[in-house]
Amino acid sequence: MRARLIGSRSVPWLVILIVSLLATSAGAARTKPRNSRGAASQAAPAVPLSEIHVFGDRPAPFALDAKSAMLVDQQTDAVLYSYNEHARMQPASLAKIMTFYLVLDALAQKRITLDTMMPISEQAWRLSMDESVSRMFLGVGQKVAVRDLLFGLMVSSGNDAAVALSEYLGGSSDGFTTQMNAKAAELGLSDTHFSNPDGLPVEGEYTTAADMVKLGCDLIRRHPEAVTYTGAKDFTFDKIKQPNFNTLLFYDARVDGIKTGHVEEAGYHLVGSARSNGMVLVSAVMGTPSSEKRRVETEKLIDWAFRTFATAKPDAQKVMPATIPVFYGTADTVAIAPVHETYVTVGKGEEGKIDIAWTPAARYLSAPVAKGASVGQLAITQNGKQIDSVSVVTQAPVKRAGFFKRLTDHFRRVK
Repeated sequence: MRARLIGSRSVPWLVILIVSLLATSAGAARTKPRNSRGAASQAAPAVPLSEIHVFGDRPAPFALDAKSAMLVDQQTDAVLYSYNEHARMQPASLAKIMTFYLVLDALAQKRITLDTMMPISEQAWRLSMDESVSRMFLGVGQKVAVRDLLFGLMVSSGNDAAVALSEYLGGSSDGFTTQMNAKAAELGLSDTHFSNPDGLPVEGEYTTAADMVKLGCDLIRRHPEAVTYTGAKDFTFDKIKQPNFNTLLFYDARVDGIKTGHVEEAGYHLVGSARSNGMVLVSAVMGTPSSEKRRVETEKLIDWAFRTFATAKPDAQKVMPATIPVFYGTADTVAIAPVHETYVTVGKGEEGKIDIAWTPAARYLSAPVAKGASVGQLAITQNGKQIDSVSVVTQAPVKRAGFFKRLTDHFRRVK
């Protein structure tokens, strides 16, 4: 009898407990975490070291707390470290790197100058009033210099700056986004699609660590002046001073870019650039659980790379002449040089194991000679194995000379 009484009283309490647990679970499922700058995203699953690719078949030194990562020697395009680099995810503010690239293109093409004043539309101003997004605090009806908008874009990560620049150069944000995707196709960013110039989350936009590294490398190659903006630690506009979202700039003097990004669904991203002892690195660490973690993981990656690798530059001038003889022309010689500078990624301390050899195509040229005419090859070898070759070409044209000069050259050549 006593046992039955105790059991009958326990049932209601058990039911209440179960109902409470179910209600809590349902409430948690319905509640969406706030998309704040300091909020942590879900940690990335651990990546087995066996799935990490390291240059030169070296063993992977560590795994990163990131969904994907890639590190490249910018001068050779050698991939030093990578995993899941082709995994698509939302770019967030990394889209602003492409916006930045197109503005620098427009400056190089002289379609605008740094002093060009751009009007601020109501659409751009509304973004500057939105406390949930990054902004440089533009005012509707203002006219702001391109120079300031570029700092606002890359330091303050201003969505309002991105819209102002896009409207001026593309006619509208949509028109500019079309240009962004056209440039992405031109650069071979096959796993990237942009939906707007600022990177605010929209369905259908995506990128990868591999594409962001490729974009970063090309940005540095074509627009070395980019570092003026990507490496700035802070920017003041209209008496409002904001620090760069890329906090790695404050921790490591070797770092000079490039851009951070964050969206709740994907996590925290950082496309970084750094220089030391003639080596230039570009990295992408994507989908980390916090802004602090993207900084720590990127610094870990570049610090390891600078300790492990070096960029060697074979000296072509030691093995090839500066000029080649020309007969029957208005000049007796013409300058020659490789079509591009040669760089090779090597292990730290192995720079001296790179050899370079010159093979001329001919001992002399006969005028007329065109600029860019091939005159031979440079072969770069490492431990006896050829790893690269570069054409050597003429640096100027040489016209055919008159009769008496040609006659003189004939006898000179016969000797």
